[in-house]
Amino acid sequence: MFDVTIAICTYNGAARLPKVLQCLRSQRHSHTFSWSVLVVDNNSTDATAEVAQHYQVDWPQTYPLFYVFEPRQGLAFARRCAIEQTQSPLIAFLDDDNWPDPDWVAAVHAFGSRHPQVGAYGGQILPHYEVPPPTGFDQIAACLAVNEQRLGPHRYSPHQWRFPAGAGLVVRRQAWLDTVPDQPRLKGVCGSALTSKGEDLESLSYLNLAGWEIWHNPAMQIEHFIPRHRLEPEYLIRLFRGIGLSRYPTRMIRFRAWQRPLVIPLYVLNDLRKLLAYRLSHQASGSQDTVLVCQQTLLFYSLISPFYHGQQALQRAAQLLGLKLGSLKRLIAPTISPETVR
Repeated sequence: MFDVTIAICTYNGAARLPKVLQCLRSQRHSHTFSWSVLVVDNNSTDATAEVAQHYQVDWPQTYPLFYVFEPRQGLAFARRCAIEQTQSPLIAFLDDDNWPDPDWVAAVHAFGSRHPQVGAYGGQILPHYEVPPPTGFDQIAACLAVNEQRLGPHRYSPHQWRFPAGAGLVVRRQAWLDTVPDQPRLKGVCGSALTSKGEDLESLSYLNLAGWEIWHNPAMQIEHFIPRHRLEPEYLIRLFRGIGLSRYPTRMIRFRAWQRPLVIPLYVLNDLRKLLAYRLSHQASGSQDTVLVCQQTLLFYSLISPFYHGQQALQRAAQLLGLKLGSLKRLIAPTISPETVR
C-alpha cells in the first residue's frame, strides 16, 4: 500500500499523456513517503495503452507506474475504478491535460497528513490557453476547471455547496468508500459527450452531506491546458448545457426523498426569476458574445433540468414496462445556435 496514488483518468489521451507523465517524473521532495501513479484508460480507442506501457519500461520503481483499462464509458466510472484499484489512503486525480508543478505530489501528501478530518481538497488550477480566450472569459473560466484563488488554505463552506474542481482533486479513500454510492447518477464526460457533466460535484456533495471537510490548498498548483476547440462557441454552449442539466440531481442530494417535491418548485421559480432577470438586463444591448450566451445557456438548462431528468426517469420506467413514450428532445434542444455567437 502506498501513501498516495496519483490517478490519471484519460480517454484517447495518447498525445496528452507524455506531458503529464514527464511532470510526475520530475517531482521533488517526494522521497519521504511512498506513492505511485495509476493510468486509468477509460475505454480509449487510440494508442493510450501503448503509451502507458512504453513509459512503464524505464519508469522509476521508487514510485511505480500502473495501468488499468476501464470499459465503462464516463469519467465517474474512471474515478471509481481508481478507488477500487488502489489501497492508498489518499488518491489524487489528474486529467491528461493537467501539468502538476514539481512540488505538487509533496504538497498533496503534506496537506492530507496534517488534516485527517479533510475528506477532499483541491488546489490552484492555472489556465494554459492554446489561443487567447474570448473577451470576459474570466467570468466563466471556472466552468473549465480554472481556479486561481488568491487566498490561503481555507475550508469550503458546507452550507454553500461550492466545491473544488475535479482537476487536481484529492480524496481520502475511506471517506469516499463510506459516503459515495457505487453507481453514479451522472456519468461525467463520456468521450466527447458533455450531457452528463457534474460527476465530481455529485461525489463531493455526498462527502459534504456526511460531514467531511472539503478544503482549498494553494500549495498544490497545476496548469490546465485548454486547447483551441474548447474555446469555440459550439463547444462552450454544449459544455454549459451539460452543466445546467446536471443541476437537478446534484441539488437533490442534500434533501430527503419527502422534501424533494417541496423544494423542486422553489428551485424552478428561482431559476426562472434568474433567467428572466438576466434576459431583461441584456436584451437592450442585443449582444451575442460568447460569455453572455454561455451564461444564458446555463440559466436556461438549469431551469429545465428537473423536467429533463424526469423525462429520463419516465423513459427508463417505460423500457422496464416494455412501453414506448414520445421523446421530449424537441423541448430541450439548444435554443441558441453556435453560428450566431461572435
